[in-house]
Amino acid sequence: MTNFVENTYQVDGYDIHIKEKGSGAAVVFIHGSGPGASGASNFRNNIDAFVDAGYRVILPDLIGYGQSSKPEGIDYSLQLFTDTLYGALRQHGVDSAALVGNSLGGGVALQMTLDHPEFATALILMAPGCIEEQASYFNMPGIAKMVSGFGGPDFNLDEQRRLIGNLVHPDFAPKIPDALVQERFAVAVTQPKDVLARMKTPNLGPLVGQVKQPIFVLWGLNDQFCPESGARYFLDQCDNARCMTFARTGHWVQVERASEFNLYSIAFLHDQG
Repeated sequence: MTNFVENTYQVDGYDIHIKEKGSGAAVVFIHGSGPGASGASNFRNNIDAFVDAGYRVILPDLIGYGQSSKPEGIDYSLQLFTDTLYGALRQHGVDSAALVGNSLGGGVALQMTLDHPEFATALILMAPGCIEEQASYFNMPGIAKMVSGFGGPDFNLDEQRRLIGNLVHPDFAPKIPDALVQERFAVAVTQPKDVLARMKTPNLGPLVGQVKQPIFVLWGLNDQFCPESGARYFLDQCDNARCMTFARTGHWVQVERASEFNLYSIAFLHDQG
């Protein structure tokens, strides 16, 4: 997986880094939170399938992650993530796109659609965050382990592997490649604790019915970060939503069920024309 076009854009004084590959209708992949997260590492097993299907794949690094700015002493609010990403995408020449968001990235996709409904053509959301009160997420076992284990003096490659292992079903954990652990660790050691400790997310659950774009929601039944019961918000409120759940799957449907995720998500986008 090579031949990325890469650019960095200044938005409100922060650098936002974007990789891209392919041509055609734009699909923006928005990664989740956690130590070492980045666009490329979260979607490494999905990029080429979407490029081969005729899409322009855009992989931003949210503020605080990847190769983007990682400021200290600020609140990492959903609006900050959304506004800086939207500004960078517009500078990158993206006028409209399908938004693919995992976890925090799902919340960003929702907020961006609510703020700029003309921009989003469709949404693919994998265990999206920001549809419950923030306190309920921090009570989830996966997030509690992630926050408590990040940034201490003992943080090393083994700890990075353990944290990634929490994202997936136990059956999948042994399949996590060393290269992914090393890639995320290289980012994690550059991140201030504020990235997680000062994250501020609203509850968008009551607002999802305002999203009129087609929505495809995918969720692992063994998710320890975002409870799969959240899928009901979309099915109950949205005019055009479909949902798929996966047994023996954790928080990373696009990783743990990569081939199925690629197949069903591409078919969903093709259905939208």
